[in-house]
Amino acid sequence: MSLEVDLKAIRRNFGRIRKSVRPALVMAVLKADAYGLGALPVAEALVAAGADRLGVAEVKEAAQLVGRFPVPVQIIGGILASEIPLCVQLGVVCPVPDLETARSLSREARRQDRRVKVHIKVDTGMGRLGFPHFRAYEDIRSAIKLPGLEFEGIYSHFPNANNPMHGKSREQITLFRDLLARLRSAGLRFPLVHMANSDGINNFPEAYFDMVRTGINLYGVFDLNGLRSYHLSPTLTLKTTLLARRRLPAGFTIGYGGTHTLFHDTWVGTVPAGYADGVPLAASNSGEVLIRGKACPIIGRISMDYLTVNLNGCPAARMGDEVVLVGRSGKRQITIEDWARIKQTHPYEIICFLGKRVERVYR
Repeated sequence: MSLEVDLKAIRRNFGRIRKSVRPALVMAVLKADAYGLGALPVAEALVAAGADRLGVAEVKEAAQLVGRFPVPVQIIGGILASEIPLCVQLGVVCPVPDLETARSLSREARRQDRRVKVHIKVDTGMGRLGFPHFRAYEDIRSAIKLPGLEFEGIYSHFPNANNPMHGKSREQITLFRDLLARLRSAGLRFPLVHMANSDGINNFPEAYFDMVRTGINLYGVFDLNGLRSYHLSPTLTLKTTLLARRRLPAGFTIGYGGTHTLFHDTWVGTVPAGYADGVPLAASNSGEVLIRGKACPIIGRISMDYLTVNLNGCPAARMGDEVVLVGRSGKRQITIEDWARIKQTHPYEIICFLGKRVERVYR
């Protein structure tokens, strides 16, 4: 079983995003090993396409990228006190979500005789990390006085940007702008202001500021809700081969729990792919795969290693045929979003859950 990652398509998607947000810079977000697709090859493609910097969630992810590419690597999540020495040593751009982190970074910067680039994180409504907007002005003024820190940027994060009609996102933008205005009145300006993630890029262009952060859209995938502000190319193809093809009689039950009973004699195919590979269990008796350009319904419960399909709609199917779980076969296509709808989840989860035993192939 293999997951083909089309690096050329990723570069095209980046170019379309970059064009749509100009003159803002673009941070390519590669959290969780580029959502499980492979941070190093994806980063190489994106830097070649013109990514201004690479964003990660934690220092271990940053360590994998620092020094390999001629662009800054920035942690946009949080950092633990125990991780600060390595962050400073590596020279990554660090987040400052609170005064304690700022003080710890300052102490370590002086200890290592280094100057650390940092971005202040403001919580305008996510409720997760950052200076709460209602007291951020005073705390930021205190943080800015600390030695050893270069305050390169300030940023916030949307929790509801997938819905262009949601009033909270515009309220967050207003709160963030008001804070920036107060800081400017005190003589505090930041070279890089950023707020828009992939959903924000699609739905709230007023939040582009100096830089945007894009992750899921790089792979040609959108949130299930919201606008699709530009055309993106699919980048992922998940496929395997047909392991078995058997004629089973009416009344035969399929899979664990016998959740599907054949109503008539049926050609049944066995496909070596299961939930251990990331196939949603919710696709049992509801999803489909593509064989020779034909849609073949999944029947029975998906197991850890296998799923079974009805081959009556593809009588030419033979053992060894290519089976497409995500991607295109003939005129038909199955997308990551299709799986997300079946599972009633976000496309991020689908991509991140593709199993480790699925071979990543880059083209």
